[in-house]
Amino acid sequence: MVYLIIDAGNTRVKVFVFEGDNIVFEEVGDVVSTEKKISTIFLNFAIDQIILSTVGKFDAKTSGLDKIGIPLILLNQSTEVPFVNLYKTPGTLGVDRIALMSAAATKYAKQNVLVIDAGTCITYDFLNAENQYLGGGISPGLEMRYKALHAFTEKLPLLPAETSFQMIGNDTNSSIHSGVGYGFVCEVDGIISSYLQQYSDLTVVLTGGDMFYLSKRLKNGIFANPNFLVEGLHAILKYNINE
Repeated sequence: MVYLIIDAGNTRVKVFVFEGDNIVFEEVGDVVSTEKKISTIFLNFAIDQIILSTVGKFDAKTSGLDKIGIPLILLNQSTEVPFVNLYKTPGTLGVDRIALMSAAATKYAKQNVLVIDAGTCITYDFLNAENQYLGGGISPGLEMRYKALHAFTEKLPLLPAETSFQMIGNDTNSSIHSGVGYGFVCEVDGIISSYLQQYSDLTVVLTGGDMFYLSKRLKNGIFANPNFLVEGLHAILKYNINE
């Protein structure tokens, strides 16, 4: 079986083709470039099944995926998934978080798993060893923190994220980098530590666009996996076709 898997986030669209369990094609682009390349993918691969997860502007209608006659799963809160969802408001649970928990349920069965997705927002999602999704947390991502300092003050500049920064800022720019950078890292480390106090056998998975920014700075041990959400979509697709 050949699967087309599309993860459309707030800023980027990831497109993957799986042959069975193996990735044979992957590409990352914006909405416009991805929509233009969809037809090329169908020329190069005999796609059997499609799954689309979108939290942004990319959708099945504008991309034409709903008109090509290939079975399509548009991931939503009603899609069958390989875990028990105990979220109190399941209708509000983001499809990206659903996909991440599906990956956790499939790859780390019967384990306590905390998945941290460091993207536009940071999401924290917890699946217990009984395969029950309990919930988690949402907080501003790295870029959002820089933008907030600029947007909600009169004089602070909008700065790009720095890969290195000093703890004690000695001017306005270095103080912003210190506050945002250390705050970002310490928040994630602190939340992992809080989960470890309750679940000593915790497995922590880190993914998302700012994964590499965090992974080399965290004190707690994590598994870094840039494709974890896509692997979750793959797991949902196979779960729904009973493969």
